[in-house]
Amino acid sequence: MKKSILTGVFAIATIFSTFAQNEIENTQPKFEVKVITSVESIVPLGLGRSRLISANAERDYKEFSSEQTEEDNTRNKSKRKDIRVKDFEETKLLNFYNVGGIRFQNIAANDAVISSKLTPMLANGWNLIFVTSAVESDAGEDDGQGIFITRYIFKRKL
Repeated sequence: MKKSILTGVFAIATIFSTFAQNEIENTQPKFEVKVITSVESIVPLGLGRSRLISANAERDYKEFSSEQTEEDNTRNKSKRKDIRVKDFEETKLLNFYNVGGIRFQNIAANDAVISSKLTPMLANGWNLIFVTSAVESDAGEDDGQGIFITRYIFKRKL
């Protein structure tokens, strides 16, 4: 009798423990993150290239990472070709400059194109959580280089 009571208690405890663990896992939200990047040329005379980029392929950063310690400083030996993504969406944007200088119509056009990409994402459950921008500007007559880059970082529940 004691053995059957203990077996029953153990079975109930096991079921309860499994149920509780499943509930904990199910209540913790799981997310995915998506990064959209705009690269807008600020090269004088409109000679640069401007694009809105969105990767369609996934990568696991762990495959390309190594952990450095005092005892083990082995570097990750990943090849660039393994990291490179060839499956992506590339949307043409206009350059900020043309022959006459800064072109405000181009900026407005880029805003409209970028908005048309981001708006449906919001409608499809993506939440814009962070925006970051940076610029590498033209350093004068000997440089001739420059980009304005913006990253839009989204997340949504799986």
